[in-house]
Amino acid sequence: MKRTLGRLLQNTLLCATAAAALTIPGRAWAPTGLFAGVSDGGPDATIALILRDIDQNRLDVALARTENLISLHPNFRLAHLIRGDLLLARVQPISTFGNAGAADSAKLKDLRDEAIARLHGYRNKPTNERVPRYLLQMRDDQNYAIVVDTRQSRLYLYRNEKGRPVFVADWYVSQGKAGAEKEREGDNKTPVGVYRVTSVMAPEKLTDFYGKRAFPINYPNEWDRMNGRNGHGIWLHGVPSDTYARPPLASEGCVVLANQDLDALSGYLQIGVTPVIISNGIEWLSLDDWQNERASLNKTIEDWRKDWESRDTARYLGHYSSRFRSGKLDLAAWSRQKENVTSGKSWIKVGLRKLSVLRNPGKNEEVVMVTFEQDYSSNNLSNVVQKRQYWVKENGHWKIIYEGNA
Repeated sequence: MKRTLGRLLQNTLLCATAAAALTIPGRAWAPTGLFAGVSDGGPDATIALILRDIDQNRLDVALARTENLISLHPNFRLAHLIRGDLLLARVQPISTFGNAGAADSAKLKDLRDEAIARLHGYRNKPTNERVPRYLLQMRDDQNYAIVVDTRQSRLYLYRNEKGRPVFVADWYVSQGKAGAEKEREGDNKTPVGVYRVTSVMAPEKLTDFYGKRAFPINYPNEWDRMNGRNGHGIWLHGVPSDTYARPPLASEGCVVLANQDLDALSGYLQIGVTPVIISNGIEWLSLDDWQNERASLNKTIEDWRKDWESRDTARYLGHYSSRFRSGKLDLAAWSRQKENVTSGKSWIKVGLRKLSVLRNPGKNEEVVMVTFEQDYSSNNLSNVVQKRQYWVKENGHWKIIYEGNA
């Protein structure tokens, strides 16, 4: 009976976890033992240890760990399910993970999916040799950044260490019932793109369903609106007080964390500043490739700045896409405006401060969001504004497709 349970859980959970690992771009599956590298704490680490104990036929140890986990998190349904299987295995062989005959099959599937996501995320933590492609340059005041991988049901926290993103922590998350790539109101999908935390909603403004607090993000952003995407109310939030965690596909589009995980994360969030990048499968870069891509984009932005200062309007406009929009202006109207303004200038100086370059994770086009503080001066005008641009790659060249105040 012990061997039956051990093999059953290994086959239904661990093998599925190993297969899922093969889908991570830029990461190879290394067969170094079932639980190599298990070292840190948290419920995901405990579940990994429990399943190791089961695989080694140490069911009493596994049960003790499971009961301790339940004592710490009484509402952790997945732990209760594993405990039930461990108790049942003492008296009879079991035929499936979650062997209770009267259990709801959909709920059991949710718990299996949660177990796979937790183990896979825990066993495949990022290394310091690879970084998410999206964090090309963070502003000095952006102390941390969030990268969510909806495919893996994982949220990663990165620290800004002199411009280089350094992995800090990660947590299991739930996403939209219908998956990712949100397009319209009510589609129950989580958006994919580059966003930021805009505010914090205190408990007194929330129902218990959202947990102790919520952090709205700015979906839809300018790029979403340009592409016809709509909807509202996408938050990072917690879970009801009687729930420890929700299944991987459970929300109406929000990113949902266990309340204790949201508590831990909230200490790193800067309202209006912290980037929240949501992807459907993270692209990882080596540090060399990340540095090369970062340097190339920074050079392109610097060339645009210099060409603006040169007052050579043709060179300056050569940085703009034929699909360019800025409010109601298309490229033709923008060009006329710039030519008229530049004709009255005898000199122009443009300084860029607090530069942020974040790559959009959307799969259809190569897009980066560039944000900066623009210090402009000329013979007849001086001002400082916060500017946002979207650059898109066209025929191998980066072009500005959107520009406006941030």
